[in-house]
Amino acid sequence: METLRVHPVANVLRYLLLIVLAVLFLVPVIFVAFTALKSKPELLTRPFYAFPETLRWDNFAKAWEQGKMSMYMKNTLFICVVKVPLGIVIEALAAFALTRMNFKRSNGMFAFFLVGMMVPMQATLVPLNIFLNKTHLVSTYPGIFLIYVGFGIPFGILILRGFFRTIPKELDEAALIDGCGDLGKFFRIILPLSIPAIATLIIFDFMATWNEFLLAQIFITDDTMKTITTGLMSFRGERATDYTLLNAGVLISIVPTLLVYLIFQKYFVSGLAGSVKG
Repeated sequence: METLRVHPVANVLRYLLLIVLAVLFLVPVIFVAFTALKSKPELLTRPFYAFPETLRWDNFAKAWEQGKMSMYMKNTLFICVVKVPLGIVIEALAAFALTRMNFKRSNGMFAFFLVGMMVPMQATLVPLNIFLNKTHLVSTYPGIFLIYVGFGIPFGILILRGFFRTIPKELDEAALIDGCGDLGKFFRIILPLSIPAIATLIIFDFMATWNEFLLAQIFITDDTMKTITTGLMSFRGERATDYTLLNAGVLISIVPTLLVYLIFQKYFVSGLAGSVKG
């Protein structure tokens, strides 16, 4: 069967469109970088899109020291390192049960999990506040892990369930003949074959946890536990905001998420495609 050939003009137009979209996405980042490299007087006297006359690299050092960026990034990194693997393990076990263990109303149980994606986060703030106050979990890591993992479970199950369904069930039968139980199938067969989906979840989950603001702002009142998103608010004063240091802090804060994406991006497309297909 003869394969269809793409016209060279169509290729050129496609790449031009991709270049235009890339530029549009990069423009805000470039303006943030320009602001971060300016002095305060220059920021007030020149347009925001103007290239800095003198590159003020010391703004990054000031943001790191004066804005306590090291402490906030360490807190956020600790939360991500614990929450992301913990959430993925729980989601993978639930997805395994829904796809590999025969029980009645598994589809109804899956629909029940998906309801969690439909509930607005703002609607849960009052009951969560009452619960965490009564259990003395406000400004504690167990309380933060509990609500972060809870909000992430529906999406994680959606992704992993779809991918698990693409794995042939003949492998389960072969594992059963070799003497593997349910946990053996889970750890020796399902998880190794699901690395693309797990890598996709790591990217999504890490970025969502790193950038989360609302819950951290409400349920973390101790300054020594604040995350990077709430810590950036320290650059705002009662009467003025130091936009040069704020933008420098923003650029520093995106480095970890960029590194995580670059590490796992080769699995991203295959993991997401398999999840949707399943």
